[in-house]
Amino acid sequence: MTNRPLTLMAVHAHPDDEATGTGGVLARYAAEGVRTVLVTCTDGGCGDGPGGVKPGDPGHDPAAVALMRRQELKESREILKISDLETLDYADSGMMGWPSNDAPGSFWRTPVEEGAARLAELMRHYRPDVVVTYDENGFYGHPDHIQAHRITMAALEMTELTPKVYWTTMPRSGMQRFGEIMREFGEEMPEPDPAEAAAMAEIGLPDDEITTWVDTTAFSGQKFDALAAHASQGENIFFLRMGKERFGELMGMETFVRVRDTTGAAVPENDLFAGLR
Repeated sequence: MTNRPLTLMAVHAHPDDEATGTGGVLARYAAEGVRTVLVTCTDGGCGDGPGGVKPGDPGHDPAAVALMRRQELKESREILKISDLETLDYADSGMMGWPSNDAPGSFWRTPVEEGAARLAELMRHYRPDVVVTYDENGFYGHPDHIQAHRITMAALEMTELTPKVYWTTMPRSGMQRFGEIMREFGEEMPEPDPAEAAAMAEIGLPDDEITTWVDTTAFSGQKFDALAAHASQGENIFFLRMGKERFGELMGMETFVRVRDTTGAAVPENDLFAGLR
């Protein structure tokens, strides 16, 4: 045993992803004295610009957007009390099928081995006990989320480390509830085409396949504030329209599937560090 603190590393694609998927656990474990390390892979340059100008529209400046989003990420980090922030600064690839997927320097175009080697160096430095990232589909098919998954799993193979590894997910029951909430708040829900409907049906997992349910209710206010720090993307962050109180009622549980473990901790579990303390 050493005096080194337990360490959580979360590998995310864009500024704001840290708050959406893992804001609760980052805040909770920071409060418990765990070292929390956030790796953000892209610069977020394909996000909305000032005034909501969209990528590809006149006046959208990816470099300026990236600079703005870097500052928002720093604010989110402070709110969530994240110990260490590492940015790989690959160019945001945009949504699947966008021309930016194949732009020079885009994360999607970057060889997995290159990104993995950089991430492996960070892993060797921080020696995480727990690593969190996305599943093979990047949760919902975003190319940068998929690439974050790929480089994370490849980086783990490049090191001698044996952390517990988790992929973010959502229970299918929660996905159904999410749709109900969107309608409650007056969101337009266009009828998806059959291909989109099939893809949506594959998001998340059946409840009984989720291994890890972490109660972060006490930190939902920090999570909400961290999301709100990414104000430039507010149009795309539906959760902010709920208000903090309702958000706390509905977003207090973060769920994961455990894919690597050497502790033998029983599942389902309610702590990413089960078996380690």
